[in-house]
Amino acid sequence: MSTYAEKMQALFRQYQDEFGSQPVDPHEVAEWAIDRGLWEPRPSDIRDRCARDLTDALRQEYRTDAKGRSYRAKHAVRLKKNGRQLSLWVDIDSAPHTHMEKAFGQRRKQIVGDCYQLRQDIDHYNESHPDVAPVQLILDFTDDVEERMVADGVGRHYENVA
Repeated sequence: MSTYAEKMQALFRQYQDEFGSQPVDPHEVAEWAIDRGLWEPRPSDIRDRCARDLTDALRQEYRTDAKGRSYRAKHAVRLKKNGRQLSLWVDIDSAPHTHMEKAFGQRRKQIVGDCYQLRQDIDHYNESHPDVAPVQLILDFTDDVEERMVADGVGRHYENVA
């Protein structure tokens, strides 16, 4: 049995079969699928949509501290409970220390995962396109973070944190 994600991927392939493999806005694909009766909302979609909208809004809430640092106000920890994936959200200024340790650790793993996948994607692309200059990738972000801090007027607040 295919997952919902697999069904959506097949829908996208069907769209590409009809219109070609060009970059496309997912809203355009959604309109095409709905107009042809290929997709309709499931009963749980309304609740899930509300939860997604809520988490998107929580992820976007930032504050500025007394030193001028912009920080994300809400943080999540992902866990499984009764075989179901959950994200538990909390405000950083009142969060238990254990929650924040887990949240920061999970975010770091996510960044590593994103970098790993980007490396895989670039290596594949470069090997598949030997006729053009290879796309370069630097995964050391130390200078990028420092430049961003300076640009934001925050300055350096730590020394050689590893």
